[in-house]
Amino acid sequence: MLLTTPVRSSTRSGFRRIVRSLSTLSSNPHIYVFPDPTSNSHILSLLPTNPPSQKLAIGTTTQIPPTPNSLTENHHFLSILQDVLRLHAPSDPLVQGQAAAFASTSGSALGSGGMFFPQQPKRRGGASGTSGDGAGGASSQGGAGGGGRGGWVHVSDLRAPPDYGRIAWPEDIFGSLEVDGRGQFVEAEDGTRGNWQASGTYRVITREGILGLGDFLRGKLVERLSEEEKKETR
Repeated sequence: MLLTTPVRSSTRSGFRRIVRSLSTLSSNPHIYVFPDPTSNSHILSLLPTNPPSQKLAIGTTTQIPPTPNSLTENHHFLSILQDVLRLHAPSDPLVQGQAAAFASTSGSALGSGGMFFPQQPKRRGGASGTSGDGAGGASSQGGAGGGGRGGWVHVSDLRAPPDYGRIAWPEDIFGSLEVDGRGQFVEAEDGTRGNWQASGTYRVITREGILGLGDFLRGKLVERLSEEEKKETR
């Protein structure tokens, strides 16, 4: 199902008013839907620009509403998403709250995407705190609370928040951020905070919904996509 939003513009000659309609997903009004002129598919984008940039689109779908079987993910978009999370997730108030909870003596569950877990010895084939399966910090399911040792905080899609004290499903986890025993984000080698580790298991769409980001991170992602769009038009 689609939602249609009228967008009004005017011309100087005759003060004619033109009404253009933009369609969005009923399940996520932040995602715009455009017909793909090269096929019978639809292009999904976080930008309202028409025609859309397929390079910056979330992906294409052969049916509306999209399903895990109908959607073809755009890997370039996913790489931009991961870079935005690497740069800005530590500044997200929701994630900061998780880090603070990590350092608390209660070791309570996370509010927006899962459980934190203590650092574990590095294993061959994986980063610190991983189980060597390529999923980065999000792969471990150790006990909650930092215990003064530091550990990892999951950053997850909001479409299916986990139950209290549980971690999100692997396909909902974007990645993990490293924190010290005080709940402060560890600085990575490139100078960014959090030592971001992509999960490698995230999927744009599942049976629970499609790409659910909070206001802060969605805003940062749209800003980045808009910047990339301007580069294309130069």
